[in-house]
This record gives sequence, structure tokens and C-alpha cells, in this order.
Amino acid sequence: MHADALGEGGVCEVGDAKEPAEQPERYWRGMMGEMRALRLHEDGLRVEEIELPEPGPGEVLARVHAAAITRDELTWPTDRLPAIPSYELSGVVVDGGDEVVALTPFDRDGVAAEYAVVPTAVLAPKPPELTYGEAAALPMGALSAQQGLFVHGGLRPGERVLVTGASGGVGHLAAQLARHAGAEVVAEEPVDLVFDTAGADPLPRAGRVVTIAAEAPGATYFVVEPDGAQLAEALRAGLRPVIDSVFPLERAREAFERVAARGKRGKVVLDVAGG
Repeated sequence: MHADALGEGGVCEVGDAKEPAEQPERYWRGMMGEMRALRLHEDGLRVEEIELPEPGPGEVLARVHAAAITRDELTWPTDRLPAIPSYELSGVVVDGGDEVVALTPFDRDGVAAEYAVVPTAVLAPKPPELTYGEAAALPMGALSAQQGLFVHGGLRPGERVLVTGASGGVGHLAAQLARHAGAEVVAEEPVDLVFDTAGADPLPRAGRVVTIAAEAPGATYFVVEPDGAQLAEALRAGLRPVIDSVFPLERAREAFERVAARGKRGKVVLDVAGG
């Protein structure tokens, strides 16, 4: 599929003025109730033609443009194979055309497919200044930073915060969010809040210590949770992601190898829509 086969904003609707032969393959598969999806099997990853999912109450069907992947995520769904990986998407709601981003729940199929069913509660508007690939690179890191700094850390304007791993996937977004909120991001004590994204040992001292790396005495440890309202709030800060590389869906094995490679810097993104 090529970008020039899509309508404005990458959307191809039934009412497009194109002749049938010009419609992208994904359009015709959708009309037939089918889609391409990356699925994890016991023997590895495969791109397959599968049935188009149907949204239930409180859900929407999204046309996926880009999906970001995370280190070790192929170990998460081993009790429910075959499974679709990736839990960060940017795309378009089929019914209405809204451009959206989301971190999706980890206990269900992911979004590395042409279409995905997504709970409305986890959706946030896609920032118009970002490409689909850039937007897909943000949800997990942005939400981890938002929840670590403000939900669990209670960061307030004027406070000093130390972010370990400040150049990493979550850390660089946490530094952006903290500065946007009027806090001072520093590299040494004394501080009001430590947000540990890198597994520092020992942890710097502070009145409040929050970590996403590992449980530690005196620290609040948490696992990020999908939340559309919190994601929207974080994105209003004008976050900019760092993207290491982009792969088409057919090269997903290479993409997951890159996620685990030494020297990777930034997110690895799957270009699902082809442009």
C-alpha cells in the first residue's frame, strides 16, 4: 500500500472519489471483513490475513497507521497465542474519522494490524503537529512520565526533581513534562522528588521517590496504566519523541531485533499503513 493511494490525512472512506482499481488493498480487505495483522505464534512472528474485529460497547474500531513496540513485550502474551503485539497506536477512528493515539490494555490483542478494537477510555486526540509515526512513539513513555511525576509523585511547580535515565525512552519525556509544569529538573541532590526510570542503585535520596524500574525500599513502584485523559494532558505539553527506526509490518522480526539491540536510541515504530 502506498501513501498516495490514501485520502486526506491517510484516510480512505467509502465516499472517496477514486475509481475502484485505485482504492488501497486495505480498503478492499476491510470491505470483505478481513485485515492484515502481525501475530505471535509459538514458533515466531507472522503477518497473516485474519477476520476484521468488531467493537463492543465502549469500544471503537480504529484504522491503524503506526504502532510502536517495546522491549520484551513478546514475552507478555504467551498464555494466549496467537496474539497481536504492540500496545501503542496512532490512527483514525473508522466511525467519524477522528485522529487518535492510545496506549491499549496489555491483557488483550495489541494493535500491530490494519485495524484494532480500542476502548474509548484510552483514546486521546493525536497532536496535529506530529506525524502518525511520531504520535505512535509517545503513549507508553508519556503516560509513564505523567503518572510517575504527577499521579504517584505529586510534583508541583517550583519543586526540584531528579530523573534517572533522563535521556532514555521515559526519562526524556519526564524531563519535558516536569519543565512544562514549572518544576526544576536537576542532576543532583537535594531534591523534592526522584523519578527513577533506569534502576539506579542506590537510589538518590528525596522526600518522595517513585520508580518504574524495580521495587525498592522507601520507593513507590508502579506499572503504567492506559488512560486517555492522562495521555491527552501529557500530549498538551508539546512532547517530542525520539525515534530510532521505522519498519514496515512485513519486517517486524527486524524491528523486534532492533528493539533489543545495543546502541538503540528512541522508539522503534511499525509503519502499518505504508507511508
